[in-house]
Amino acid sequence: MNKIKVAVLFGGVSSEHEVSVVSATSVLRNIPKDRYDVTMIGITKDGRWMEYTGAIDSIASMKWETEKARTAVISPDRSHHGLLLLDGNSVELRPIDVFFPVLHGKNGEDGTLQGLFELAGIPYVGCDVLSSADCMDKAVTHTILEAAGIPMAKWDCVTASDMEHFEDIAGRMEEKLGYPMFVKPANAGSSVGVSKAKNRQQLKEACYVALNEDRKAIVEEFINGREVENAVLGNENPTASLVCGEITPKVEFYTYEAKYQDDSTELHLPAEISPELNEEIRRTAEKAYKAIGCMGLSRVDFFVKRDGSGIILNEINTLPGFTSISMYPKLWEASGVSYPELLDRLIQLALERK
Repeated sequence: MNKIKVAVLFGGVSSEHEVSVVSATSVLRNIPKDRYDVTMIGITKDGRWMEYTGAIDSIASMKWETEKARTAVISPDRSHHGLLLLDGNSVELRPIDVFFPVLHGKNGEDGTLQGLFELAGIPYVGCDVLSSADCMDKAVTHTILEAAGIPMAKWDCVTASDMEHFEDIAGRMEEKLGYPMFVKPANAGSSVGVSKAKNRQQLKEACYVALNEDRKAIVEEFINGREVENAVLGNENPTASLVCGEITPKVEFYTYEAKYQDDSTELHLPAEISPELNEEIRRTAEKAYKAIGCMGLSRVDFFVKRDGSGIILNEINTLPGFTSISMYPKLWEASGVSYPELLDRLIQLALERK
């Protein structure tokens, strides 16, 4: 049987570049080699695309960027159905059956790359152009999911031009949301640019921090809740993982560093919640996934209110982390699906969709 040709993409022009290379290392180590013929494509922070043929262990350490490599280009010409590998005046056409983007954040998770895959006419793992963009933009996510009846936090939106009359919008947000507030870039992930504001001066500073990452910022009310996550897998008929996981930050909130770079969080698998609440979260995750049009995979994050008044959907991550400590693969492993089997299912879902 001929192996399926998979191109795994990692790195990227994104604030989550360092997370991507660690995720890709785990994916490449676990992808079933008896079924898939893998081409590795690294994207540097300055946007150079490179065919990588070295050791997988050199990816997370960034050594791959210094090796001599051919330039890699996804051809939008559908007759090519693959990559163009450039070396001086020579060009090799590398046929590809499916792309597996292990790219988080902007230029990987926001629909831009998915549009290129669509132009090339090649199947790819994960959500399509529209659902990727909708989930990436937190303001759009709020708008769609609230219309679908999904419980969300109260929120407001700020742009750079709004900051010219900050005192007016601050008064509006104080009345609507109250302190403390969380301020986030509308289009960023892994808690990059996120701040907690406890007064007007901190709110102003937090808005500028978020707007340094994106053209608009989302300001949300503080939810006194536990952070519980679920993993969803599938296309038109998605399935939520049987197990939910709980994140307990040892710091004030779940920062980028807490997620990936230190031991300031505790992960509980399964989450310490009742079977009834576990089922409610699963059903809500599936409903949100279908409402916003997700395909392939997504991790759906919730707050469970400490006063027992219900759950709040926090966000949907369409290309969640795949590192050795990432919740998405761990949730499926705890639900009886091994890492290699999960990768196999994701690739097959991409092929089925096409």
